[in-house]
Amino acid sequence: MTPRVTLAIAARVLVQLRRDHRTLAIMLVLPCLLITLLWWMFDDLPGSTFDRIGPALLAMFPFVVMFLITSVTTLRERSGGTLERLLAMPMGKLDFLFGYAVAFGLVAAVQSALAVALSVGVLDLTIEGPVWLLTVVAIVDAVLGTALGLFVSAFARTEFQAVQFMPAVVIPQILLCGLFVPRSALPDVLGAISDVLPLSYAVDAMEHLTRSTTTGEVWVDLAVVAAYAVAGLALGAGTLRRRSP
Repeated sequence: MTPRVTLAIAARVLVQLRRDHRTLAIMLVLPCLLITLLWWMFDDLPGSTFDRIGPALLAMFPFVVMFLITSVTTLRERSGGTLERLLAMPMGKLDFLFGYAVAFGLVAAVQSALAVALSVGVLDLTIEGPVWLLTVVAIVDAVLGTALGLFVSAFARTEFQAVQFMPAVVIPQILLCGLFVPRSALPDVLGAISDVLPLSYAVDAMEHLTRSTTTGEVWVDLAVVAAYAVAGLALGAGTLRRRSP
């Protein structure tokens, strides 16, 4: 992997995104709109429901949005022949994948900062830990979505098939991450499955920041999520095809 080539790929992707206003709106605005919608739904209910589910939402929405956008965009590059032309140049697969990860990671940083600022500053989500660390967790989680999206795009032939991976890869993680039922209350088998799903650790990190000012557990969870993201990129490099069959 060559840093110069990786950064060139990242710059190319960012230029494309800047011209695609619809995709930019989905990536930057949609998570904020969804979080606001759920806050509005629970605002008049007794108790602090939004304080309970808000941390999980901050982990979930960037992950889901980046997974969808990345998997579809990468497949479009391959099916359109762009990837084949790029890989014909002196560029490795890791250059391509990490270039995409850098580009989408930068967009994820903006997306996560907007979502955290909205949730904490406007919607009054209670946070005991540092807000900057909350933003870092959201960014790493979005990068995880990017890495998994790059990985699964290798197994799809059409954009519709790429979207179909969401029920298999994303929805089980949403169901078992602790958003609906605390992970400690899950049946043993489901709890064991939850323990190997990366979104569970992202949600745990967010919840630690809402309950305590200590950050030791947050860094452990963050390291696990980052490791999954790196593994996803490595697997993506091993399965990346030049073009759809």
